[in-house]
Amino acid sequence: MPALSIVIRSHNDRLFIDRTLDGLRRQTQTDFEVIFCDDNSTDGTAEIIADWPNALRLPPQEGGYVPGKVLNRAVRAARGDIVVFNNADAIITHDEWLANLTRPFDDQAVAATFARQDPRPDAWPMVQRDHTRAFGDGRITAGWRHFFSLASAAARRHLLLEQPFDECLQYSEDIEWSWCLKRTTRLGWKISYVPDAVVEHSHNYEPAALWKRFYNEGLADAHIFGDSPNLLRAFRRWLAETARDYAFCLRQGSWKGMLSAPAYRFRQRFAHNCGLRDFAQGKAAARRC
Repeated sequence: MPALSIVIRSHNDRLFIDRTLDGLRRQTQTDFEVIFCDDNSTDGTAEIIADWPNALRLPPQEGGYVPGKVLNRAVRAARGDIVVFNNADAIITHDEWLANLTRPFDDQAVAATFARQDPRPDAWPMVQRDHTRAFGDGRITAGWRHFFSLASAAARRHLLLEQPFDECLQYSEDIEWSWCLKRTTRLGWKISYVPDAVVEHSHNYEPAALWKRFYNEGLADAHIFGDSPNLLRAFRRWLAETARDYAFCLRQGSWKGMLSAPAYRFRQRFAHNCGLRDFAQGKAAARRC
């Protein structure tokens, strides 16, 4: 029986998956199995996956891709006591990634861990700054209400079976799962951020995709945390984020970033507020079953 099960989700990730799998081959921790969950890729990703020896390849989810359903099916198929999740586009850049990510489980109180995500070399300045804040040494996020990312993470399998992912959420299923776990801290469970487990993972979202993502995250935050819409708060956050972007871009010498920051942050903040508003008004739901 392998000690670890590594679940890799993919959809048209040919640009990244070769490097991700090369990084996996170089790991010093080798006692693992690989479970591929490909969502009907048409760009050659499936053919690359087919070359990995002795892997379990789960067929695409019937009825379309729903994150929680795909993840729960992979967990049930896993044989390792620890299930590691790594998206196909989260490029493994260090040979000790797996060993570092799973080492905290020596502490029996640790329920889950998540890795540091460095931005890609072509990441826009706003994306670079967001990653620097979220995935630095952990001091900034320690003051946040909650932070977790399943793009590169690990968890105890028995907890994933006892508390599966919500199979109706289209976005933020990892936030919902980890928040529910965090609320059971009376049982002593901890979630550990591991800054020396490093992957390269970021997205330069075009305007429509950025709006869609943050709108849906607004719906999810309303469902998970009970957040309410507040246009004035969204406006203040837009101003604050844009000001921080200007300072960051000045240090980086990125005039292009300074020009694009206001519109980028506007879409983030106001799309998120629209999601909160539509949830509150019953116009849209986070759970779709």
